[in-house]
Amino acid sequence: MTEFFVNKGALQGLPPDVCQLLAEKPLELLCASAGHLLLADTRATAPVLLAGVLEEGAIPDLLSYFNMFRKSGILHIILTGGSKALYFQQGEVVFATSTFAAEDIGSVLFSLGKIEQRALEQLREQVTETTTLGKLLVEQASVSPKDLWSAARSEVENIVYNLFSAARGAFYFEAKAVEQEDIVRLSMSTQNMIMEGLRRLDEKALFMRKIISLDYYPRPTGKEVGDLTEIETRLLNLACFGQLEARDLFRKSGLREFDGIRTLYSLLERDLLRMHESCGTEIEGILGQILTIYNNLYREIHASIKPVNPRFIEEIAQELRVLPQPYSFVLRDVEFRADGTLDDHMLVDNLDGLELPDKSKLLVDSLAEVAYLKSMAIRQQLSVEQARPLISRVQESTAQARALAGREE
Repeated sequence: MTEFFVNKGALQGLPPDVCQLLAEKPLELLCASAGHLLLADTRATAPVLLAGVLEEGAIPDLLSYFNMFRKSGILHIILTGGSKALYFQQGEVVFATSTFAAEDIGSVLFSLGKIEQRALEQLREQVTETTTLGKLLVEQASVSPKDLWSAARSEVENIVYNLFSAARGAFYFEAKAVEQEDIVRLSMSTQNMIMEGLRRLDEKALFMRKIISLDYYPRPTGKEVGDLTEIETRLLNLACFGQLEARDLFRKSGLREFDGIRTLYSLLERDLLRMHESCGTEIEGILGQILTIYNNLYREIHASIKPVNPRFIEEIAQELRVLPQPYSFVLRDVEFRADGTLDDHMLVDNLDGLELPDKSKLLVDSLAEVAYLKSMAIRQQLSVEQARPLISRVQESTAQARALAGREE
């Protein structure tokens, strides 16, 4: 947190961007104490009428206040890592924006399974002041206008509902007329939104006690299935191998996160699914051991490089597409999971028809090639001190896997 000081009658320590924002404006001292200072440009066309610290549980009260007094304007909320803005018209929330990437329309479409991550990243690179992501999604990603409109409504709702769990931040309210152009107006009243937000907050806390984490893997228990809804059946079928994390299950099912959490909780309550920290594997014998060795290695590499390069998986996946035979044969249609591991079952399916010795040798050669590509990235993107233990792990894992396949060198 930036600290400011009053020294010899001057306020020192203000960042340059703040100084530029306030330069030459007639600031008036509205109030002050030993614990705060409030200055404002009272001649501004959109004056700040309210500002303060946002504490846990304050969002419902703020929304109720603006709704009760039928305020029109923009409520800016500053949180760790980004900011949001809620647009009020006569006390009703009609629109919302967010700087958090996970809440933009592209991320909503990805979470609903309407676009792949790599395609989304490519489109984001093309966004300019005159070319919006929404326009690119329709023109280049084959997203229908109907899906785009639905995602836009989900985007606005997510921005608002996610605020209910905000623990700490700051806010200020600008009184101004809200322009109607380019606004996806919410159909729900502010009071209903408050009740829905509080309900979701309470229910999610209850649901997550059983789900534990969306990074965990739901796995079927084998219990006999009773009467299920269409959505429950779809999610249960997708979880049949225990190879997908909870949030990936939601995406494959086309479910919004909260709806997915509620459906998953229902299946857990009936003991049709159970949560596991790691993905389940039904692959036994040498092939299963080889896959475990390499996927543990890939997971460790991914955890080390992702903070430095968030697009690491996409870059390695692109290189896999141009590998020569026989690697391309083994790795065809195989995708990386979110933790950097490869789909075990798809790999084994690609080896179908070969004798076991050939399967194990070809599998090791192919996975060693993937490890080699990742080790090249390690050397390029990490410091020598960070890279050295990972390179040793690559060498150890490859030697261990080759020994299992009968090719100890």
